[in-house]
Amino acid sequence: MTDIQQLAAVPAGFRRVQGGRIREVVGLGLTDLVPGLVIEHRPGKTVTEADHVQVLALMGNEAPVHCDTVYCQAAGQPRVLVCGILTLTLVLGMTVRTTSGLTTGNLALDDVRWKTPVHIGDTLYARSTVLAARPSGSRPDQGIVTCLVEGVNQHGELVITGSRTFFVPLDASVVRDATGY
Repeated sequence: MTDIQQLAAVPAGFRRVQGGRIREVVGLGLTDLVPGLVIEHRPGKTVTEADHVQVLALMGNEAPVHCDTVYCQAAGQPRVLVCGILTLTLVLGMTVRTTSGLTTGNLALDDVRWKTPVHIGDTLYARSTVLAARPSGSRPDQGIVTCLVEGVNQHGELVITGSRTFFVPLDASVVRDATGY
């Protein structure tokens, strides 16, 4: 018997799929997402100029506060501001693997507030706090979860906050087995 076959305990964050193989766990189920639970998502993401320029181009956003350093300085901003939609997208994206990796759909994004400016070169981190979790009334195999999502920068300053509501499976292992996740 090889060392890998003797692996008795599966490392946290993984599940055994066959023999000496393990697979990363994606997404949680309703019973895992208990109100009050705080999840710190990693890795963080350093905002690059390429990220910023690509999002501006995709959106057609030509606001000078996002692309004209002379304008920004005249308006009292030392540097161009990262587009708020990019900040939102990066922070929400960091939460998906854990909180809603097995979702069948988003239901709401509410009370989004940008708190501190984000600049190219800032590193963002996300955290989710489960606010509510309940079985769905219309989908018997699904639950509905609402999380407070917060993004902080490398200095620990809150840069964005909002709540997100989405479906999760009642039993994540059933979905993982059926989909290969």
